[in-house]
Amino acid sequence: METNALAPSASTPRSNSTSSGAASENALSSDFETFLKMLTVQMENQDPLNPIQSADFAVQLATFSGVEQQVRTNDLLGQLATQLSVGGITQYANWVGLEARAPVSSNFEGAPINLNIQPAPDANQTTLVVKDQFGAEVMRTAIPSTSGPYSWDGIDNDGANVPHGVYSFTLESSRDGTPLANEPVETYARITETRIENGAPVLVFEGGEIVPAADVTALKASE
Repeated sequence: METNALAPSASTPRSNSTSSGAASENALSSDFETFLKMLTVQMENQDPLNPIQSADFAVQLATFSGVEQQVRTNDLLGQLATQLSVGGITQYANWVGLEARAPVSSNFEGAPINLNIQPAPDANQTTLVVKDQFGAEVMRTAIPSTSGPYSWDGIDNDGANVPHGVYSFTLESSRDGTPLANEPVETYARITETRIENGAPVLVFEGGEIVPAADVTALKASE
């Protein structure tokens, strides 16, 4: 059964942010001890005829305190970002094994492949192009310039049945002979893995394509 592509809820696993936070705490402690030693040496070696004013010590302490707070804030923001990223991938964990509709290739096993046709706006000519897993064109045919489902029955340009395998689909849109767009066509394929890349969840499909989770427009159980 087809459903809208909404992220399912899931629990968020623990990350290694605790260890990084502890490392930052140790670094801050070490830096503070070094600061106190430097301040002590400064006081011991000051000019008795021109001693350092207490206001100057206060400024130095305030400066160090500000840097310390900024470091702590950065650590907390980093931990939050890590937790959000991990939470994002776990939301899509239940999608593994399902079929998602996205601009990916599909495995042809003899049954027609359902495509989601979306021509460019203002197009009055659309051509469906089918290529095999090696990039060789096996079929090119004009189809109606309307959005909606379209079924490819596995027939090539010569009218013969194509062999079983992975095929990709492209839609060429034009108006009165002027090209408008050349875009991959959405079809259903099985999800094999979810992962985080560049801070965002992506899905890995059985054909090897990696697609942002946000590009999925529908889900259904594997047939």
